[in-house]
Amino acid sequence: MNLQKAVLGISLLTVSVSYAQKKPLDHSVYDSWKSISNVEVSKSGRFISFLINPQEGDGIFEVKTKDNNILVRVPRATNVKLAKNESYYVGSIKPLFQETRQAKIKKKKADDMPKDSLFIYNTSTKETWKTPDVKSFKMAWQKNDFVAYLTDIKIEAPVDTTKKEKAAKPKTLPALVVRNLATGDTLNFLKADQYTWSPNENFIAFTKKNEAKDTVSNDHGLYLYNLTSKELKKISNGKGTYKELTFDDQSTQLTFLADKSPEKALLKDFKLYYYTPTQDSARVLAQQSTSGVPQNWYVSGDGKLNFSADGQRLYFGLAPIPAVKDTTLVDFEHAQVDIWHWKDDYLQPQQLVNLKNDQTKNYPAVISLQSGNRLLALVDDKFNRSSISETGTNEWMLASSDFGNRIASQWEASTLSDLYLVSTVNGSKKIILKNFAGQAFLNPNGTHVVYFDREKGNWHSYAISTEKSIVLNDGIPVSFVDEENDSPTYASPYGTMGWSEDGNHIYIYDRYDIWRFALNGKDKQLLTNGEGRASKTVYRYIDLTKNDNPRYRTTFIPSKKDIYITSFNENNKYNGISVINAAKTRKPTELTSESYTFKAFNASEDGKTIAFTKENYNSSPDLYVTDNFKKQERFTTINPQQDDYNWGTAELVQWTTPHGYAAEGILYKPENFDPNKKYPIIAYFYEKLTDGLYTYQAPAPTPSRLNIPYFVSNEYLVFAPNISYEIGHPGKSAEEYINSGMRFLAQNSWVDSTKMAIQGQSWGGYQVAHLITRTNMYAAAWTGAPVVNMTSAYGGIRWQTGLSRQFQYERTQSRIGKTLWEAKDLYLENSPLFYMDRVTTPVVIMHNDNDGAVPWYQGIEMFTALRRLEKPVWMLNYNNDEHNLMKRQNRKDIQIRQAQFFDHYLKGKAAPKWITTGVPAIEKGIDWGFQ
Repeated sequence: MNLQKAVLGISLLTVSVSYAQKKPLDHSVYDSWKSISNVEVSKSGRFISFLINPQEGDGIFEVKTKDNNILVRVPRATNVKLAKNESYYVGSIKPLFQETRQAKIKKKKADDMPKDSLFIYNTSTKETWKTPDVKSFKMAWQKNDFVAYLTDIKIEAPVDTTKKEKAAKPKTLPALVVRNLATGDTLNFLKADQYTWSPNENFIAFTKKNEAKDTVSNDHGLYLYNLTSKELKKISNGKGTYKELTFDDQSTQLTFLADKSPEKALLKDFKLYYYTPTQDSARVLAQQSTSGVPQNWYVSGDGKLNFSADGQRLYFGLAPIPAVKDTTLVDFEHAQVDIWHWKDDYLQPQQLVNLKNDQTKNYPAVISLQSGNRLLALVDDKFNRSSISETGTNEWMLASSDFGNRIASQWEASTLSDLYLVSTVNGSKKIILKNFAGQAFLNPNGTHVVYFDREKGNWHSYAISTEKSIVLNDGIPVSFVDEENDSPTYASPYGTMGWSEDGNHIYIYDRYDIWRFALNGKDKQLLTNGEGRASKTVYRYIDLTKNDNPRYRTTFIPSKKDIYITSFNENNKYNGISVINAAKTRKPTELTSESYTFKAFNASEDGKTIAFTKENYNSSPDLYVTDNFKKQERFTTINPQQDDYNWGTAELVQWTTPHGYAAEGILYKPENFDPNKKYPIIAYFYEKLTDGLYTYQAPAPTPSRLNIPYFVSNEYLVFAPNISYEIGHPGKSAEEYINSGMRFLAQNSWVDSTKMAIQGQSWGGYQVAHLITRTNMYAAAWTGAPVVNMTSAYGGIRWQTGLSRQFQYERTQSRIGKTLWEAKDLYLENSPLFYMDRVTTPVVIMHNDNDGAVPWYQGIEMFTALRRLEKPVWMLNYNNDEHNLMKRQNRKDIQIRQAQFFDHYLKGKAAPKWITTGVPAIEKGIDWGFQ
């Protein structure tokens, strides 16, 4: 009897434990896993809005009040704007995901696909108005009493009641609708095409375009409607293409581009038009024959139009007149050939990739509207970059020319350029630096050029008035470039934070701290008081400023109030928030430091209501709101289903490599980890990953990286080691860190040292290929888009950009540091192909035929070598997909195969058909081989 009771007790215990167990993640969970984006706090702080989107399906737009009450939810809303007075939210509503999916299945034409709708939500009355089939909508940036949107309107044909005739079918015409947000009153402008608001919302400009078969109507042209006087005026007449409708900031001037040449003309001859209310109609301000336009150049139809902030200058683009193809030639009678020439500035593949950009390339010119409309072409096609300050009111613009140095881009990571200042007043040019490698920009006032010299690792300030340059960081005993640079190229700077409000100071980062430099060199301040370097804490600015003017992108740092900065401790990987003053040196005041990552900051105008997302490996990114970060209120729980699954933990692991280097990595364990069990382990790596210790990883079909949450949930250990590299020996460096890290973990009784595997993509894929030629410690390996033969890859092409691959080996990631002819031994040492006979590890290769980064013949070389050597190898080619998988269906497929592969070799599960016998081409698309 007692025995029976004991057995019954054990049975009940087993049942209760099994009910308590959480289920492992499977491949069906991906689509519904959600994320937060577009976090926005209203200026007053009354409202906090955000989007919650599943990986695939219909998202939702939510608005909450500051006290965490729901104001409104709008399914599938996107591109949402809040009116200036915070009375209305206006946005688009996407069609249902399934509706669009079915339309794609039925291969409907673009015009027949489901259309967006428009919604307007009144924050006072809590009423929502919607209208269907809206192509786009726009609001002005200075005032928001109206919204304009493009839609189609059905026009009923008139019926002659005196005759017994059937009414003609209604005609659908495009229309611009202008709606008063407060009253709901609307104005309709039929046949409208393009449109734009004046900044002050007093005017709306739009074009009318007739159907091609309509040869009778003559209402095509550009119109201006005055919302104050309710007057509609046609300001430009004629069929053609109208582009870049642009008002000045004061809403007193309008400019645009128009080509009114015959529809079948091979050369589109755009002209620059200009209008003010004092004119009867817009007039041509610049065209091919205008004085100042270089010979054989014309006004570019692809140039951007910009007034200066004071409205006194108009910037536009000029371009050489292109050669026109002879349309009388018959294609099949003439050769189609690319001619590669050794003196070409750029390789032919690069030219072909950039063909569209080159065809639309244009160069800045300016018209002085207060000086007789004088036109100046500022630079020509020998210049590769140019920039005008955001206000456009300064005399000098910055330009660089790499002419004569372009061929060297084939093997250099960057090209040398000459740096110029160009006068927007008289067009004069003065060179300020020759053979410059680095970055340069104007200060907001246009009085100085700040530049970073990559060769010497210094920040400089060049005073335009005195033509003198100073080293800003002169005498400072810390580096302003990457202190851990392990590539054979100049180290990169840590970057800049922004400008002082007067534009005379710049804020620059070193590895840890924040510095403030006067551009005249008379003042240097270490704002964070050296606390960053002392504690190995990286401080970076949180920009919470709001700016409505689309012209301005400059970050100005408030000087009269405290600012928030993030902190990241390199030792424990904690993230936090601190406070400093942008004008004073002081130790940062820490508000919080946690085992979380903070992102997506947004704040009210007064900075008293701050929204942000917070996450770590265990916690999905959710929205929080605070006034000072000490008290944080949670506003969302977007993935509650995570609690139903066996999740995991992330911990920092540290060890010493065979050569005595300090090393670290992240070890991911399943939530139900049992130290009395033995677990298979997979190493996933790229370069350095430990800074992401407290970053959330959603279960998602990856571009071909390891799906860490999936494997951890299914009771694997996953290890992500950091790797530091020795120049010339990247393969040995991978051995030093990855193998030693795995051996270190294998000392634990809960690691099954006979069931260890490695997985990597791209550069990680190369390291996988190398490791399996040097050790047999791994039971399985998966490599994505690997380079296996550096001798053939060295001379290859990165087809997505058309660039030669030589620079990658000599200067960047592959880290050889020398040419193939200078260091054949290093290229051979680091080419796994030549050691494939040593491989004993079963390996899957993924390499796709549209890989634009690593030529897919690298994967083929690896596969055919191992096949010839009768080693177990498989290769996946996802047709027409890229270096990293872009198509979601392919991402889902590879998750299944990767899980099946590792389950077979690390857990002893039965192998599916694609592993045992493969899937022949005759069964492609019929049988995927999963069974």
